[in-house]
Amino acid sequence: MLHDIDAVIAATNASFAEFGFAPLTLEEYRDLYVVPVPKFYERIMGRLPTEAEWLVMDETFHRHYWAAAETAGLTDGARELLHDWQRQGLSQSLLSLAPHDRLVPLVRTHGISERFVRVDGRTGPSHTSKAGHLVRHLQALAPTGVTASRTVLIGDAVDDARAAAHVGARAVLYTGGSHSRASLESAGVPVVDTLADAVLAARELAE
Repeated sequence: MLHDIDAVIAATNASFAEFGFAPLTLEEYRDLYVVPVPKFYERIMGRLPTEAEWLVMDETFHRHYWAAAETAGLTDGARELLHDWQRQGLSQSLLSLAPHDRLVPLVRTHGISERFVRVDGRTGPSHTSKAGHLVRHLQALAPTGVTASRTVLIGDAVDDARAAAHVGARAVLYTGGSHSRASLESAGVPVVDTLADAVLAARELAE
């Protein structure tokens, strides 16, 4: 929902610059990006980063990303889509691999906290996939009646589709994030170019 791809590219290139790697274009980034992130760095470096290299690159990325993310706005139409979904009596929650202590204030800053029945960011190491976090997210939502079989995850990464499959949910992928369309289509789930289309696809999958 946050239109942060420019912040992501800038932060990624800052982390690469620490070790003398040339900057990536948006197209190059989307063609190469993969989760867990160390695998992405492996595609650039030709090997997995050492623990020391990973710590430097991860710290550099987050320092630059969060400085830039403070001025990033929501993706066009996101605010209205969240409101309309809630107004129809439907539930929505937010799960992100952004650190939880950074995510919650960011959601509050954009004035959308009340649109979600739950907001969870990542706790623990940053070099993880979303599957385990989604398991815990759904477990926390279970008392509200949310079940995986009635859940559709809207994401922008192949890892989102894999996480949904892991818990028995469905997924729709949006091309406005870190992956190329070709990469997203490899996940075998619907791929759309706007958040409005993502919501329509999610509604169809849930019926």
